[in-house]
Amino acid sequence: MRHFRFPISDFRSAALLAACLLAALGCSKDEGSGLGRDFSYDLTELRKVDPKLIHYEEAAAIEVPLKELRGLAVDARDKVLVAGDDTVLVFSADGKREGETKAGGTPRCLAVAADGMLYVGMKDHVEVFDAKGERKATWEGLGAKALVTSIAVDEEAVFVADAGNRVILRFDLSGKMLGLIGKRDEERNIPGLVVYSPFLDVAIGRDGLLWAVNPGRHRLEAYTADGHLEASWGKASVAIEGFSGCCNPTDIAVLPDGRFVTAEKGMPRVKVYSHDGAFECVVAAPDCFEKHAIGLDLAVDSRGRILVLDPAAKKVRVFVKKGT
Repeated sequence: MRHFRFPISDFRSAALLAACLLAALGCSKDEGSGLGRDFSYDLTELRKVDPKLIHYEEAAAIEVPLKELRGLAVDARDKVLVAGDDTVLVFSADGKREGETKAGGTPRCLAVAADGMLYVGMKDHVEVFDAKGERKATWEGLGAKALVTSIAVDEEAVFVADAGNRVILRFDLSGKMLGLIGKRDEERNIPGLVVYSPFLDVAIGRDGLLWAVNPGRHRLEAYTADGHLEASWGKASVAIEGFSGCCNPTDIAVLPDGRFVTAEKGMPRVKVYSHDGAFECVVAAPDCFEKHAIGLDLAVDSRGRILVLDPAAKKVRVFVKKGT
């Protein structure tokens, strides 16, 4: 695991390098990068992936009868839950429709606790349902700027990612706020979350730490429950082992053995990394998706299958290791 030992100033340099990369990729708001025709990337070539790096194959797909697919989760029994429109649909592990929970609004994300409690992220607050789909609580709103994009839950706390306010909030299971995570703090050597788009994802690692994407810094970061930054890995790069564009990765999930699955937008691709950030393989290359696919939420089941939400195709795509 790569621990932080660098002052905040080093991250300013990294940000400058990232800005140069954005210009090269045409992600700047300006019409031209000013770098000249010879300094350009053929994105068609960049979308190509060496077949030897693709270690997964699509084994199944779950058709989801919703207009807008927004969130994906898998529970302790490997049931698949999809949030979208004004509801949460429940499917068996093999894709059979089993149930539905009306959210009472537009759900953006969701997480399921080990006891079956369902936490649904609305735009500015969290709704809580029991395993039978009965609403048990509506938590207090997070303000006009709030945009809840991800939820992670363990035995003691619920972590809510708020992309609008660029922060992660920690709550107890009753909805009482306990603290903030990811805010810039030079004294604690925390550079801060950089979020340019509505993508801020969190997951509980097998190490017990809270892992979060920091998309504007092209990395994953690990925090303790009280907000100490423990580790980080990732880099801005158009190469397959890095994260390209303005703000990637957008989504993460954790495999049973502690490795990470990541998803990107712009050049959509799903990859696997070791626990300490070494690139291992590709799950799904860009040509698996529509050209500008976004919202590729991720989940992993107990068998290690990787589930990818594909909103454009209106389905959950299930990937397994080749040869299994």
